[in-house]
Amino acid sequence: MGNKGAKTGKAGKTSTELTAKEIAMLRANTKYSEKEIREWHAGFLRDCPSGKLDKKKFVEVYKQFYPQGKADSFCKHAFATFDSNNDGTIDFDEFLIAIAASSQGNLDDRLELAFDMYDISGDGQIDQKELTTLISAMYDLLGETDRKGDKDPKKRAGDIIAKLDVGGDKKLSKQEFIAGCKNDPVVRQLLAPNA
Repeated sequence: MGNKGAKTGKAGKTSTELTAKEIAMLRANTKYSEKEIREWHAGFLRDCPSGKLDKKKFVEVYKQFYPQGKADSFCKHAFATFDSNNDGTIDFDEFLIAIAASSQGNLDDRLELAFDMYDISGDGQIDQKELTTLISAMYDLLGETDRKGDKDPKKRAGDIIAKLDVGGDKKLSKQEFIAGCKNDPVVRQLLAPNA
């Protein structure tokens, strides 16, 4: 266990190696070529020599993209979504699949990823409290300080749920969320700006 590369449990493979099997899996799950996967991997290892991205480093990376905002709250939710095996770190596979889903996926894939991030409780529904939390986190990330009137996160969350909630249960299912975002460009821009 004293090796430089931390063991991942995958037949003795260290977390910094990129295997042919991994490349095949990533090619099947993204639109990246082998060359692009290797380039992403080299960049990932430059930033994370251990082959693992922890929450602190994740926030640092996000802050580079949003220097005017506070990334901590938003990153907590994004990190939990990307850390698909819940081990407290993001490995290269999780990283690249998340990048691909948020940048290459079709609209439904990108909206599904956004839904999964907003569904903090993991119950398959988004309620007003969860949506308020995420809208506040997005405002922090973007450096938005005007939170009065229509921009109040709780009011905005309530308005969005009222608009998209087809079932009338004051919660959004994944289907309601995706359909609502697809049919309302303003809501889509707020909740899934990259979708």
